[in-house]
Amino acid sequence: MGNFNTLRLDNWQKEILNYEGNIALRSGRQVGKSTIISIYAGDFARKHSNKTILVIASVERQAFLLFDKVLGYLEDKAPKMIKMGKDRPTKSKIQLKNGSKIYCLPTGLSGRGIRGYTIDLLIADEAAFIPEEVWSAVTPMIATRTKQGARIVLLSTPFGREGYFARCFRNENFKTWHVSSEECERIDKDFLKAEKERMSKREYAQEYLGEFVDDLVQFFPDQLILKCMRLKRPKVVDKQNLFLGVDIARLGLDESTFEIVQMTKNKRVVQIDNQVTRKTMLNQTTNHIITLDKFYNFDKIFIDDEGIGVGVFDFLIEEEQTRRKTISINNSKRMIDFKDKTKTRIFKEVLYNNLLGLMERGEIEFLDDPEIFQSLKSVQYEYTSDNLGRRHLKIFGNYTHIAEGLIRAAWCVKYKNLNIRIDTIRL
Repeated sequence: MGNFNTLRLDNWQKEILNYEGNIALRSGRQVGKSTIISIYAGDFARKHSNKTILVIASVERQAFLLFDKVLGYLEDKAPKMIKMGKDRPTKSKIQLKNGSKIYCLPTGLSGRGIRGYTIDLLIADEAAFIPEEVWSAVTPMIATRTKQGARIVLLSTPFGREGYFARCFRNENFKTWHVSSEECERIDKDFLKAEKERMSKREYAQEYLGEFVDDLVQFFPDQLILKCMRLKRPKVVDKQNLFLGVDIARLGLDESTFEIVQMTKNKRVVQIDNQVTRKTMLNQTTNHIITLDKFYNFDKIFIDDEGIGVGVFDFLIEEEQTRRKTISINNSKRMIDFKDKTKTRIFKEVLYNNLLGLMERGEIEFLDDPEIFQSLKSVQYEYTSDNLGRRHLKIFGNYTHIAEGLIRAAWCVKYKNLNIRIDTIRL
């Protein structure tokens, strides 16, 4: 990676590097928490022989991001210590010539896949999002090594006051750090000002101030999500009544999602596939949708036509194959009921409540996939008030791209009987 040799550390980062014990770090976004923990892991491995370090996160994508930084740091600072040849680094294991090993594993929903290791350093990225059940599988791995200096390092943006990560901030066995995005000189202050104006006070406090916030509530309860996650990817698909929900990566993000569902004869919705593409251009995203449609022959394709998504939408409605089946579903539109025009709701609320209702009634089933769980779990809500004292439901999250694809795909239960007019508005 080549940037660690010139890196300037903040004081709190230096403190973490010099601390030998259990660490819990909560922060706002982009303060450099993963960077300093990757240095911490790399230093621990190269300065101690025959040690085992395990990097975990709830999903593979998150675990590998931190793991790549650890490898990048070692390549900069100690390239000759990294074993090569048949023992060269893989996407989940680094071996050093001093006998130390660094593993990277996603926890999944239960931690079943990571049992059996005995470790000297456990690092949990985005620890607040790791399911509670996982910690029962993880913490015994370190129990026999505590007298030899084994330790746990947790880093995360907050997600409510409950759970293992939050409890560690009340545990005297952990040294805690709290770092706000506003304290970080590398983050543009005009950007933070714009985010503060865009977000509610509570949302900003959680995402950028790194605060535990009481009034932000999880939209889809864990147990409800788990109850709906019962399916394996089918080997053969009956290509009837298939629908595609698409969420295009927003500015600054790198993942687009494609959620494929089927409407059964008894009006149940079942998920057929969940695909994620990373760092793709608009034409590549368009071609991916067209390729999917050639294979599945969707009844409808539901896509957001705002922001960067408008480019993909325009391509699709110009393409003969997809123009008659592509429907724009826009989060920033107001829905007006013809029967009662006094009742208006932001369309995003309607989409999320439609999916929630299907889940509560047992009318939708998802693939058994930890990334789907994390995305649905990350959706939060709060009630805000406008200048006239009216209450509004605000829905948001920092890993909602799969959820956004699912709320569009699930709209298949509604599209034939729409009794609405949709007017574009600015939020």
